Amino acid sequence: MTTYPVRDSATMLRRNLKRMLRYPSMTVTLVAMPVIFLLLFVFILGETLGAGINGGGRAAYANYVAPAIIMMTVMSTVQGTAISVAMDMTEGIITRFRTMHIARVSVLTGHVIGSVLQAMLAVGIVTLVALAVGFRPTAGPLEWLATAGFLTVLAFAFVWLCVALGLAAGTVETASNTPMVLVLLPFLGSGFVPTDSMPAAVRWFAEYQPFTPIIEALRGLLTDAPVGNTVWIALAWCAVIALGGYLWSKRLFDRAS
Repeated sequence: MTTYPVRDSATMLRRNLKRMLRYPSMTVTLVAMPVIFLLLFVFILGETLGAGINGGGRAAYANYVAPAIIMMTVMSTVQGTAISVAMDMTEGIITRFRTMHIARVSVLTGHVIGSVLQAMLAVGIVTLVALAVGFRPTAGPLEWLATAGFLTVLAFAFVWLCVALGLAAGTVETASNTPMVLVLLPFLGSGFVPTDSMPAAVRWFAEYQPFTPIIEALRGLLTDAPVGNTVWIALAWCAVIALGGYLWSKRLFDRAS
């Protein structure tokens, strides 16, 4: 019999979307963290940090920090992918899938596409909250379109990484903890304060880790500011992470099968 990867992937996508609808608490939890960070940094720390960065106070700091929080929303959401994959691996459903005549690639593809859609939904919610608390982007229609495309690429890359982390985790608990580094690393970048305000060793790390060009590219797109080659550096990081995550996931899934 012949397998149909596209048809089987669509079936697995429907399965994952139905699970998201059945357990909305996970989506709410993953979205809640960036919203809390946004409110904390704008309303509690915004006046002081805004004055120190550009002398503009809370309103100016909202424009500075919102792109970083939007990026962190993607990182927060894709954590759920690792958890979902680990649940499938530990609950026996993958063993059942192996007895069915379906394309092997569809099992992971369903997770990836479903998680990208979930991430973009979460980004939309957090962006609305950011606008409500004072974020005032100056991007035009083309910049907004480019931003949506950039965030989709970002989500796709890190979803594959989280698929690999979920496959590598021995338990669901491990899968829920390992991707936390994706939420913590932006704090060691230019998301909340400029890198030139950091000590030398921390500044070096901040400037060369992947999240700094990603944040700067997103900030430039949303504020219509010159980005130079930052977007290309960010896309190169995304390509490396996507390829690495895919190859790692494929190896682990084939080994488990």
